[in-house]
Amino acid sequence: MPSPFPGIDPYLEGDMWQEFHETLASAMRAQLMPLLGPRYVALLAKHYILTRPTLGIVDLPPRMVYSDVHVVAPPATPPATRHDGAPIAVTEPAVELPSFCEEVPQLSIEIRDVAQRLLVTVIEILSPVNKRSEGARAYDARRTELLSTRTHLLEIDLLRRGTRIQLDGDPPSAPYYIYLSRWQRRPLTQVWPLPLRLPLPAVPVPLLPPDPDVPLDMQAAVQACFNLVGYERLLDYTNPPPLPECTTEDAAWVDEVLRAAGYRSMPGGA
Repeated sequence: MPSPFPGIDPYLEGDMWQEFHETLASAMRAQLMPLLGPRYVALLAKHYILTRPTLGIVDLPPRMVYSDVHVVAPPATPPATRHDGAPIAVTEPAVELPSFCEEVPQLSIEIRDVAQRLLVTVIEILSPVNKRSEGARAYDARRTELLSTRTHLLEIDLLRRGTRIQLDGDPPSAPYYIYLSRWQRRPLTQVWPLPLRLPLPAVPVPLLPPDPDVPLDMQAAVQACFNLVGYERLLDYTNPPPLPECTTEDAAWVDEVLRAAGYRSMPGGA
């Protein structure tokens, strides 16, 4: 089923975002693979960010854990006993509560040269954890490291909430952005401001010279996610979109789109 919105669905910026994030990365990879030819490959690179919500005392930084780390459970040990051989009774806990730590998976797309496994382009889809507090600072450090290499960096920010990519100057105001830093043109960064009411654009994905860019059709990738999962069945269109609040004009437009699609009753209707 199609999304009721012509571009990105603002209702995704809520509980469904993490699921959508991974599905979108896979859809983008599937779209790029036939275009890359035999010389390149698009790989999904997964890492994890441990977020520690604050207790109101101190804001602890997130920690990145990469997927090649694994835990091996030790063999079971017999219960402890006293010196006379009697087992030691273990007191059961009064309550079991969750720790203030959440493991959030993050997917990037890495385009590599097949012959030498050279990292050519990294495509990052920003998540809320990349755009707040220490998470934003951790992402900026990773970004700065990539910008010091001969790796192209394509960053896709489809979230209205949170810290934006820091540039020397302000791009035109928009709810969403796509940024492309070609290593040959640094420190310049190409910026696509993305309006809420228009379809997402096709953007270039640079490769090694002299190979030409390949196109990444963002709206087609988003539509592929809706076709696969049917997010329109899972999103609550009866309430306003998740925070931040839309402008008065955009809120009226969102309501109009949903009424036209049949998700809300028309004025004076049933």
